[in-house]
This record gives sequence, structure tokens and C-alpha cells, in this order.
Amino acid sequence: MRVLSFTTLYPNAVQPRHGVFVEERLRHLAASGEVELTVLAPVPWFPSRHPRFGRYADFAAVPREEKRHGLRVLHPRYPVWPKVGMSAAPALMAAALWPVLRGLEREHGPYDLIDAHYFYPDGVAAVWLGQRLGKPVVVTSRGTDVNWIPRYRVPRAQLRWAAARAAGLISVSSALGEHLTALGVPRERITVLRNGVDLEVFRPLPEAGAALRRELDLAGPLLLSVGSLIERKGHHIAIEALRGLPAATLLIAGEGPWRARLERQAETAGVAARVRFLGPVAHADLPRYYSAADLFVLASSREGMPNVVLEALACGTPVAACNAEGVAELLADPVAGRIVPRREAESLRQTLSALLAAPPSREAVRAYARRFAWDETSAGQLALFRAVVEKAVA
Repeated sequence: MRVLSFTTLYPNAVQPRHGVFVEERLRHLAASGEVELTVLAPVPWFPSRHPRFGRYADFAAVPREEKRHGLRVLHPRYPVWPKVGMSAAPALMAAALWPVLRGLEREHGPYDLIDAHYFYPDGVAAVWLGQRLGKPVVVTSRGTDVNWIPRYRVPRAQLRWAAARAAGLISVSSALGEHLTALGVPRERITVLRNGVDLEVFRPLPEAGAALRRELDLAGPLLLSVGSLIERKGHHIAIEALRGLPAATLLIAGEGPWRARLERQAETAGVAARVRFLGPVAHADLPRYYSAADLFVLASSREGMPNVVLEALACGTPVAACNAEGVAELLADPVAGRIVPRREAESLRQTLSALLAAPPSREAVRAYARRFAWDETSAGQLALFRAVVEKAVA
């Protein structure tokens, strides 16, 4: 099968952690040898690379084409009009990428299927393009695209339009799939294919973990939280919970607009000496941080299928997580950790205290994580793709 994967959630040379979970899924799918993949990962157009424009300058610096893990990745530009808002995004994206897709087909021949990741605006644009090309489209929903964006009237109508016309629909968790049914999608049309984790990359590294503790001069229980520094990720809840864990240290890996606010909170709470802001950590470096930590903390309000939980488990690190969508499907056995009953600091503190008092063994956590290898997900994708292509040519 010749498959064109379409997504704005994809790493590039300038933003190497952006959408790593999509790249991982496609990388393992390509490793099956049953698909020829091209990745179309558009980025917003911006005219200048000058540093004064911050993240907008990063868009301009992204290469037009690159090769990652043996896959050809194209980064065409599409316009973003901030004052127009999200409602126009699918149309702007589709109009900009229509000549790109036509050029790809002229250059390399027709694709059998378009594989879109993230439902809005990417999936909506992909369905429109697929209809123009006469190609079936499979769309994967991943989180805020279906559990948050549909609260807006115009995007909700566009999502319903695209869902009704997509040849296949994938959800990364059963809980997330319920949001598709709320948009009017029959349950039998939804295929649940969870994210996986690379068990070779993410594995216990006890020596590296111990070395990191020495390097950072850490003693006592060590907690780790990984994610963008925004309200939704709940780092402020973890910092507040730390006040009731006087021997513990919290490492926070990530960057975002809440950093200064979180630093002020740590100072005010009297725990600044026990909170370390690591900034962005390279994906390849994360296993030693997971291996150094006694517990992984996730206090998010919304998730699709949190990859950081999978990564922590694969490194043998038990997890304390608020019950965002998809989390309960990962922490289905007490050996993996515990669900925090309420998304507030005291509830998190109690859960962390209980886990620190009686932690599962790292060996048991790692054994549990083996069920989340990519093989099953890749097989499910291939089965769905075959069925969709066979139906399209029948």
C-alpha cells in the first residue's frame, strides 16, 4: 500500500519533540514492510526567522523536506489567520495543500489512502482533500481534537461532516471514542488503537538513573513530571502536593508559558529548593530521568492516551495520575500505580504517600508495560487500511 500520512503533529529538525508519538506510530508501521509511507507534515507560514519572533520564527526555520527514520517528510506551508480563529483553519490548510498533493501524485503516482492524525483541523482538511482526489481517508482522534474543540459550534459542525465521510476512524482510547459517538458517529465505526511504547528505547537504566541523582545532588524520594508548562498539565497541583511531602524532590521536564508562574508558586509555597525545572529534555534522554525517579506524576485535566505514562511504565517507574481520559486504561492493574481520586493537591499527596510507602517493584512495573509494545497497534492499523482500500476499489 502507498500511504500518505497527513499531520501537523510531527517532529522536525527545529522542533524535535513536537508530535513524537505520531512519528513513533508511523515509524513502527513502516517497519512492518507492508506500506510505503510519505509524511506530509505542514507548518504555519511565517516570513521571518529572526529570534525576536520566538516560536513563530521556528516555523520559518523548519526545512521544506527532511528524512527521519528513513521516512520522507515534507513540510509545506499553510496560512494561519489569528483574527479569523480556528473555524477557517481546515479550509485554509486544504486550499494550501491541494497543489502539493497533486504534485506528489504527478511525481510518484497515486496513493492508496490518506492517513490523517489529529481530527481538527488536520482530519477535516484531509477528508476534503481525499474527496477531491477520490481517495479514502482514515482519521485518528488523539485528545483535545474531540474532547475540547467540539464545544465550539463551527468546528463541531466541521468535525461531524468529516467523521461522516471518513472511510475509517481511529481513537487512541475507548474513553476518547465516546466523544466521537457524541458527535453522532456509530460506535461500530470506531477502531480503538492505543498508542504504544518502544520497549527498546524506554527501559530501566538503573546505573544511568543513579548517576543522574548524583549529578543533580538528589537524595530522598524523587518525583518526576513531564509535559508542557500549561494549566492543563497540572504541574501546579504537583507543586502544591509537595508541601506535604517534606523529604521529596520534584523534577519537572518541559517548557511553556506557565514557567514563571510555577516558579513563583514554588517560592511562595516554600518548596523552591525541592522543585527542579529541567526545561525541555530530549526524547532520547528521558529514560534516565524515568529511571532515576521513584514515581511518575501526571496531574492533567485532559489527555487522549498519555505517552509519558507508557514511557514511565516501560522504564519500571510506577505512576500516580489523575483520571484524565485514557489514564485508567493504562493503569488497569495496581502494579502500574494508582489513579488519583480527585484532581487536587491533597488527593495527589495522599496517593503519592501511599505509593512511596509501598511501591511496586520496578521489575513488576516493567513486566506490566510489555503489553504496550507497538506490534498490536501496527497490526490493527494494517488490518483497517487493507479493509478501507479493498472497499474503495471494489
